[in-house]
Amino acid sequence: MATATLSRPAAPPLPRRRARHVGPNWYAGVMGTAIVGNAGAGLPGSPAPLRDACTAVWVLAAAALLAVLAARATHWARHADEARRHLADPAVAPFYGCLPMALLAVGAGALTLGPRVVGERAAVAADWTLWTAGTASGLLVAAAVPYLMVTRHRIAADGASPVWLLPLVAPMVSAALGPALVPHAGGAQAREALLLGCVALFGLSLLATLMTLPLVWGRLLRHGPLPVALTPLLFLVLGPLGQSTTAAGAFADAGPAAVGAPYAAALRGFAVLYGVPVMGFALLWLALSAALVVRAVRRGMRFSLTWWAFTFPVGTCVTGASSLARHTGLHAATWLAVALYALLAAAWATAAAGTARGLLTGALPAPAAPAQSAA
Repeated sequence: MATATLSRPAAPPLPRRRARHVGPNWYAGVMGTAIVGNAGAGLPGSPAPLRDACTAVWVLAAAALLAVLAARATHWARHADEARRHLADPAVAPFYGCLPMALLAVGAGALTLGPRVVGERAAVAADWTLWTAGTASGLLVAAAVPYLMVTRHRIAADGASPVWLLPLVAPMVSAALGPALVPHAGGAQAREALLLGCVALFGLSLLATLMTLPLVWGRLLRHGPLPVALTPLLFLVLGPLGQSTTAAGAFADAGPAAVGAPYAAALRGFAVLYGVPVMGFALLWLALSAALVVRAVRRGMRFSLTWWAFTFPVGTCVTGASSLARHTGLHAATWLAVALYALLAAAWATAAAGTARGLLTGALPAPAAPAQSAA
């Protein structure tokens, strides 16, 4: 009697299996790496050795961006079902805001650090390209993700999360980084349009953030701390705070080249009058978040991609403090920027080491769970 041998289908190659689980949260690593270079280069009195190191970090961030873009393209091409599941998941969909911020952060580094690597003309062209792509995709995400949350997602009473800020803060990153391109914008009309467009992006993001933050705060007060594994996500609240302070300072820097004297003077005043109180609240939130992270560590919090939330948001506070140091001349603001940068560097080293270890051991990338997405 003949017997038939049944064999299981061969498993897809490892790179393809891994690509299935490379979600939009992986852009957070690019953002966190780029901000280390950008923030270090912008520190008051940044020494030459630090600038050299920041240039190397920017090159690493650019390479990481290309790698994640390729992985995400493979994900969409071969695992469209998983991509659709991510969009339908209210815990994962907001991470689509990480893509425009990764583009913008690497583009900003191209302008400040890239000329030493690729030359001035190529660096400016790269920033224009990445800023335009990041701004366009950021506006799309800022509208599309809330639309999905309203029409498709079903969110529990205790479902408010700091990740809701991710698609909303992307236009603020455009607002903060666009003014650096004003000197390269050509005529007077183009320069003014670019600067005022960035101010409009600032308002768009700020007002949306002000509507969302009370929901996050209310969730914490009514339902208690986030799950242990998700506690690092509290640091995401620092993003719009530090980035808006940075944006206000950038408007003041670019104002004289783009708008008339009365408005340029008003922007200089706004940089300080807005930035000081907002940075004050950012420091309060940093203290609260750090205390909750210590609590989570004592309850067994282990490394996950959520730890990248310790990087980019803290980096925006570094650039915000550096902006205040420039516009006030206060040594206290300079020391604050340096202290925050030391925290950023330590957080980046920890997150990068954990991610590298996870990639080498095969523990990463991991599936994004509906209730416990990673940042």
